[in-house]
Amino acid sequence: MTVREIRLFGDPVLRSPTAEVTDFGSVAGLVQDLIDTTSLPGRAGVAATQIGVGLAVFSYNVDGKIGYLINPEIVKLEGEPVLVEEGCLSVPGLWHRTPRHPKATARGYQLDGSVVEVSGEGLMAQALQHECDHLKGMLYLDRLDKEERRLAFANLRQQTWFIS
Repeated sequence: MTVREIRLFGDPVLRSPTAEVTDFGSVAGLVQDLIDTTSLPGRAGVAATQIGVGLAVFSYNVDGKIGYLINPEIVKLEGEPVLVEEGCLSVPGLWHRTPRHPKATARGYQLDGSVVEVSGEGLMAQALQHECDHLKGMLYLDRLDKEERRLAFANLRQQTWFIS
C-alpha cells in the first residue's frame, strides 16, 4: 500500500490542467496509489494533481464505494446548484459553502480501456465535481461567491501550513 503525500495550496501542479492518458496500462501504479491514498478515513476522493502527477485520473471512496476514473468528464449535472460545506485535502482545515449540483454523472475509462459511468447524489455528486475540477487546475475556492471567497482567503492566510 502506497499512500502518497498530498500537495498543498500554492503548489503549481494544483493549478495546472492535466494531460489525457493515452496508454491506460501505464497508469496502473498511479491508480493503485490514488486508491490507497483515498482509503484513509475522511477522504472522499483524490485527484492525480493532488499527489503531484499531471495526468487525468482520480479515485473516489464514498459510502464504501471505491473506484477510479481515467480521463473523466462530467456528462450530466442535475438540479440547481446548492451550497454545500466543502473542504479539500489540498486546503486543509478550511470548509466553505460551495455551489454544487445535487446529482452528477461522470464518464471515464478503466485500466482495461472499458468506458464506465459513475453517478451519484449528495457526497458522491460533490466528489465527482470536485475531482473533475482538480483535473482542470481548479480548486473549490474558485467556485465560491465573492464574499465566501474573501473569507476563505482570510482564513487561508491564518493556517499554520500556509506559505505566502
